[in-house]
Amino acid sequence: MLKILFFSSLLFFITSCGQPDQGWDSYGQDLTNQRFSRITQINKKNVGELETAWQVQTGVKATFQATPIVHKGIMYVSLPLNNVVALNAKTGDEIWRYEHELNPNWNLCCGPSNRGVAIKGKQLFFGTVDARLISLNIKTGEKIWDVNVVKNTVQTESINDLDQSDSNSEKKISGGTGVGISMAPIVYKGKVIIGITGVGYGLHVGEEDDDTPLGAVVGVSGNYGRSGFLAAYDIHSGQKIWQFNTIAETGWEGNFSNFIEDGLTLNRDIYKEKANLEKYPNSSKFGGGSAWTTPAVDEETDTLFFGTGNPSPQMSAETRPGDNLYTVSIVALNAETGKLKWYYQQVPHDIWGYDVASPPVLFYAYHNNQVIPAVAQASKTGWLYIINRDTGALILKSEAFVPQSNLFAGASKEGTIIYPGILGGSNWSPISINSDLNLAYVSGIHAPIKYTLHEKNTDNGTTEYTSSEPTNDPQWGLLSAINLSTGKIQWQYKTPQPLIGGTLSTKGGLVFIGEGNGNFNAIDASTGNLLWQTTVDAGVNAPPISYMIEGEQYIAVVAGGNKIMGFPQGDYINVYKLPKSDNKK
Repeated sequence: MLKILFFSSLLFFITSCGQPDQGWDSYGQDLTNQRFSRITQINKKNVGELETAWQVQTGVKATFQATPIVHKGIMYVSLPLNNVVALNAKTGDEIWRYEHELNPNWNLCCGPSNRGVAIKGKQLFFGTVDARLISLNIKTGEKIWDVNVVKNTVQTESINDLDQSDSNSEKKISGGTGVGISMAPIVYKGKVIIGITGVGYGLHVGEEDDDTPLGAVVGVSGNYGRSGFLAAYDIHSGQKIWQFNTIAETGWEGNFSNFIEDGLTLNRDIYKEKANLEKYPNSSKFGGGSAWTTPAVDEETDTLFFGTGNPSPQMSAETRPGDNLYTVSIVALNAETGKLKWYYQQVPHDIWGYDVASPPVLFYAYHNNQVIPAVAQASKTGWLYIINRDTGALILKSEAFVPQSNLFAGASKEGTIIYPGILGGSNWSPISINSDLNLAYVSGIHAPIKYTLHEKNTDNGTTEYTSSEPTNDPQWGLLSAINLSTGKIQWQYKTPQPLIGGTLSTKGGLVFIGEGNGNFNAIDASTGNLLWQTTVDAGVNAPPISYMIEGEQYIAVVAGGNKIMGFPQGDYINVYKLPKSDNKK
């Protein structure tokens, strides 16, 4: 009788409040990375009435890519250069702020951005641009522990590596191969898991103006970088439990594959590569393979999935013969031990910068009358890969979600125009999945690249290097809804600028996505029609989230632009909700 009274009271409480409070407890909402909110208060019928609930300016104006975490009514946000704030998620009032002290001797490789934090119990975790993993007290922001994930930076490229006749030799260096952390970590079974980035970044050059986009990425042969890795640390002490190096300890050269899965040729000179094996025996030592974005975990099988970056040196292949395992791959590990289960390499011996940047997502695929545990990943080459997560076998590759031309063509002295190029395809932007509609929502980039072979005269003769830089051709973005059973594109929504930042899908039949021009949009998940739009005074280039507090659903997104894309920078955290009278609709 007491149980009946208890559940009756609970039902009355939930009904009277609409829906119970719901947070956003992990980067991808949960460990599947689906980014699918099951809250339905905001839906296709009323989304046009969304209004600002609150807006906060953080005071740190720079490229802003973070996913907010919301837990028990508190929002935790990592700011550029690794400050962290805790805010009242209903009002935006600041509760505490942690200000990070950068290592003054660290060579920052890859810009100021950080993609988020992780929480567990009384602790908050995040990685830093100077390659540290830090735990804070979730109530006060005070530091609990701070460990150096990597103790030393690495040799980076120099503007002096370029020929004086190359116009890029007169430009400003905005980044180079190094070591840092940008991914949001995850917590799983007492371990915080995170990886390093920048180990095959290449030389980034551009103009002085903060809002001028990246000029070029230059690949130079040499001993730049190191092996990337993903590692697990004890949440209480910060002690390392396991580490998986993204470069194979033996057999780095692989099978010298000159084709990808569907038979497209990679145009490799296999004979020359094999001849270079003896010439460069230590190439894997500098092999690259950054871990850019947050892993997913299959909790039933204790399997972790993550993507690896391009090999090092970036785009320059002479000193790294072979397939360069396990770069540009989706990798499955035993989450308890870090041992390799399988890998699927999208592009062996990558010389274009086609690193696996967008996070993997777990779901169940219905394909050929079978239900298959699957992992999906939106590639920089322009296809959504769907892979059997038990075996690593390819289930299907989607239709191309962006235009493709000269894919896998080599650099030339006159410059080869290719797309997608080093920007993608889809870059680091996370996809979302609506399991009710069996659709994935992918942020796409159309940005043609000129891929050029350069020569430099030295005292020892002539050396070669390559560059990838944007052309003057039109650019645009494409939000694509892709059927997860067939790989067919159901609809596309075109934007005037390339899309970078990621999507949120909801059970209310919506997809939320931001644009570099400051637009923040709600799209009909079934049709691709625009249903609502607002504008922010900075590029909205981060993934949105949704949460519910005291019967009200909120949509939140940060807006701080993106330096590489030339989108205006800012320091906004924006939160939206329905008017009070609409909250029970």
